[in-house]
Amino acid sequence: MDALLVGLGNPGPEYALHRHNVGFMALERIGSRHSFGAARSRFRGLTAEGRIGTSKVLGLKPTTFMNRSGDAVAEALQFYKLSPERVIVLYDEIDLAPGKLKVKKGGGAAGHNGIRSIDAAIGPDFWRVRIGVGHPGVKELVHGYVLHAFAKADRDWLDPMLDAISDELAVMIDGQSELFMTRVAARLSPPRPSGTKQPPKPKEAT
Repeated sequence: MDALLVGLGNPGPEYALHRHNVGFMALERIGSRHSFGAARSRFRGLTAEGRIGTSKVLGLKPTTFMNRSGDAVAEALQFYKLSPERVIVLYDEIDLAPGKLKVKKGGGAAGHNGIRSIDAAIGPDFWRVRIGVGHPGVKELVHGYVLHAFAKADRDWLDPMLDAISDELAVMIDGQSELFMTRVAARLSPPRPSGTKQPPKPKEAT
């Protein structure tokens, strides 16, 4: 096994469309577009194997609920004798605007219980793919916001985002995180066709 892909979320149909479950959604889209095998119950989660580019990968959705996600990740990591650097975790990030994506290795949990649990279980040196879901604007509303389903209008950016992550993930697995972010951003904000005029700049006040 070359890499472990982890999608974070809470198990159960009542949570399936919540913003907090966008990691599950991303992993499901990856499995679908890359024709992963049938799901199996292993490592305190649901797993499926597949190939992305030239890499053999295991997709893992912990079924331990968010704050015990690290238990499942640690078991899979130990079984396949992988280093934390071969773990890529996909999850929701309220401090990024909807439709934005950032990647980093290591760092803090920024209040995310799933990341905090994985950090405690395997250390901080895993890759984090942070999928922006936006912020409700007030700290006290965050809990209810992430544990609430995406609005219908969110599908306009969410589906293209999940497709872009899935289709460009091979370069991320190969260690080219900057190229991965660049390609995803280009897919979501394609350049203007040649010959398209830019809108005139407003005149500066005198």
